[in-house]
Amino acid sequence: MAGDLGLDLVEVADKADPPVCRIMDYGKYKYEQSQRAKESRKKATHISVKEMKYRPKIGPGDFATKTRKVEQFLGEGSKVKVTIMFRGREMQHPELGRRILDQVAEAVEHVGRVETYPKQEGRNMTMVLGPGQATRRQREEAAARVAAEAAAAEAAEAGEEPAAEAS
Repeated sequence: MAGDLGLDLVEVADKADPPVCRIMDYGKYKYEQSQRAKESRKKATHISVKEMKYRPKIGPGDFATKTRKVEQFLGEGSKVKVTIMFRGREMQHPELGRRILDQVAEAVEHVGRVETYPKQEGRNMTMVLGPGQATRRQREEAAARVAAEAAAAEAAEAGEEPAAEAS
């Protein structure tokens, strides 16, 4: 019967008594299943981890620039791994690295929060910052503002077009 219709006989529940079968186009079914899986992957949020490397003897200008970048990454919704790299005798003073990490955390506390507190791993000291709840709210507000501006621009264009036609 399935062969006459150009379809496939697919066993749905083999454990049932009697086994349950279904007449369907199996190729089409597999294709639709893959499309649904692809769509769900597309909707999933991907959080990337960015890394910013500091040195214990960093100058104030470089510190400000790197910290601004960390703020930007957190604002975009990425996690940021902040690493302090020690060399030679700097290893004897991990408190300098800890102080820098504390300054970074303090500078970006309005857009992110500390997820993994500073810990020494060999010659590096690392800390992971994650975007905070305020960040998500700020992104949603920014998206709403952009949509409102686009709507206002369209309305302005619609209002200008008749005036341009009249002249």
